[in-house]
Amino acid sequence: QVQLVESGGGLVQAGGSLRLSCAAPGSIFSINAMGWYRQAPGKQRELVASITNAGVTDYADSVKGRFTISRGNARNTVYLQMDSLKPEDTTVYYCNAKTTYHTWWGQGTQVTVSS
Repeated sequence: QVQLVESGGGLVQAGGSLRLSCAAPGSIFSINAMGWYRQAPGKQRELVASITNAGVTDYADSVKGRFTISRGNARNTVYLQMDSLKPEDTTVYYCNAKTTYHTWWGQGTQVTVSS
């Protein structure tokens, strides 16, 4: 099973920052877009931010102005800079990569923001 590899989660105080990183394996070709989602227990997975190959970004209203998504020089990497974190940002964050025919996911990384 091909999976993306995430890192950078952890525990931070409210108002602090974290930077999530994600790398897709070289076996995934022709990635069109990458993104970050999050899923709280008992809730649906929701989009946090996404970015296309052309650099077009999309953000959830709840993170606009606080989070920034970017792609690495290698087209198979994506980052999420999270500033001004709030306790309600606490949950598991998942990276994904989309091609024309398939979407791949990472295993998730826990972000915990203490008040």
